[in-house]
Amino acid sequence: MIRARYVAVRRFSLVRLLLVLGAAFVGVGLIWVVATNLDRLAPLARFLLVAAIWLSLLVGSEVLAARRGIGDERRSPALGAARLLAALAFGAVVFQAAQSLQVPAYEPRLLGVWGLGALVQAYAVRGLMPLLLGIGVASGWYVWQVAESADSALGFVAAVLTGGVVISALALLHRSSWLRGAGLPRSFEVAWREAGALLVLVGLFAAALPHLDAHGFRWSASLVAGLALGAVSMAAAVAGVDDRWSRLELLVPVVALVIGSGLVLWDAGIEDVRYLSGAAYAKVVVGVLVYLATAAWFAVLGVLRDSTRLTVIAALALVVFTTVQAFAVFAPIVSGATLFLVVGGVLVVSGFTVDRGRRQLTRAVEAGAP
Repeated sequence: MIRARYVAVRRFSLVRLLLVLGAAFVGVGLIWVVATNLDRLAPLARFLLVAAIWLSLLVGSEVLAARRGIGDERRSPALGAARLLAALAFGAVVFQAAQSLQVPAYEPRLLGVWGLGALVQAYAVRGLMPLLLGIGVASGWYVWQVAESADSALGFVAAVLTGGVVISALALLHRSSWLRGAGLPRSFEVAWREAGALLVLVGLFAAALPHLDAHGFRWSASLVAGLALGAVSMAAAVAGVDDRWSRLELLVPVVALVIGSGLVLWDAGIEDVRYLSGAAYAKVVVGVLVYLATAAWFAVLGVLRDSTRLTVIAALALVVFTTVQAFAVFAPIVSGATLFLVVGGVLVVSGFTVDRGRRQLTRAVEAGAP
């Protein structure tokens, strides 16, 4: 009986994967058709056709949810795929409207409108798949907008890390008293947290690369607006929670933003990694240590919040970062094998230390129990 249950879960995951991939391909294909093959129709007719397709998919997905009496996408992969397809079709509507209005297709604001629409759909129907799409598209819009305006590597790093701060604060808002009674699924909080961690890790990854600098950086309204939104979101989240771990969860992305931007601003005169000065060595070592500490924190946070995906994301980020640094920076200094041995040794010792502390804490709690 237990074996049968495991097979069912495996099949269920395969069905979900097939449905999500199918919906993604159909949605991207629809956007592609809009961009290339509807020139024979008048602009208004094209827009009405694409809008009708989007509305049909949107209404159809919710009719499916109502008829089955299932609003949770974890119990119905078909519902998740249908909602994802509707959110993708909204992107086709946005691009078709832009094409009709002679707006260039490479404008980042189109992604912003698409992401906002997906997020509105997600919260209106409590749909996880539109939420994931909305977070990804909106994050892409913001990074593109700031990086294009700043015209500097610092703009890219600051945009990614600022997005990590905002998204991490929004994740914590879902735990706060402000939204506790809104009836939002717990998967929303998890999705925001994982997306925020991913952005922070990507931003620090870029900041730790030795050749990035702040040459040509310009402040932009979008970057200032993002920083302001981050400050407001953090203040609201801190006011709505009262536990220490939640506040520490907010502090890490902010520290990452400050240190990551500082690493890019730190001009150590690195032109060739084979000839590093003392300041250059210091910059590289600081970048590596900060990344290792941040990835380790997110791995621990995944355990604290019962989010296996977050722990896996942190572990994979650590492996990719170590590999890139081994070949891009440390290869002229130490071998990649030596670097992996050192990092692996640190992680093993840390793991044993944490596990020992956990066992001691468990024994202490059991000894004090009545």
